[in-house]
Amino acid sequence: MEKEVTKLLGEKSTEEPFARFMGLKVLEVGEGSALVEMTLTKDMENIFGMAHGGAIFSLMDEAFEMASNSHGTMAVALNINVTYIAAARTGDILRAEARENSRTRRTAHYTINVYKNEGDLVATCGALVYRMDQTLPFP
Repeated sequence: MEKEVTKLLGEKSTEEPFARFMGLKVLEVGEGSALVEMTLTKDMENIFGMAHGGAIFSLMDEAFEMASNSHGTMAVALNINVTYIAAARTGDILRAEARENSRTRRTAHYTINVYKNEGDLVATCGALVYRMDQTLPFP
């Protein structure tokens, strides 16, 4: 069942308007994990010509969404604590890797790391979801 869910999540991500707008590409979804990629564009720069924190956060949030919903239960964010480590610039390819640390019936905790190009750490976060009593709303 979870293999079907992870495949479906990856497919559904291509229909998500914000993900398309940001150029987010879900590369992998596993049980409690996800890998999402984005190429930084000029439109994602801050006033200093570096990647805007909101762009990096959006990438992390997409990986978090995929990983936390991968068990087939609707999960919604409760808290995300981001630490920005290094700058990223236009043209950099960023990858967010989400990994589940713990999961109970009601909550789950994840670590999401963002790397640029050849594996340099750009940002990291700890994220907590609330797991609802509902299955995902799509077949």
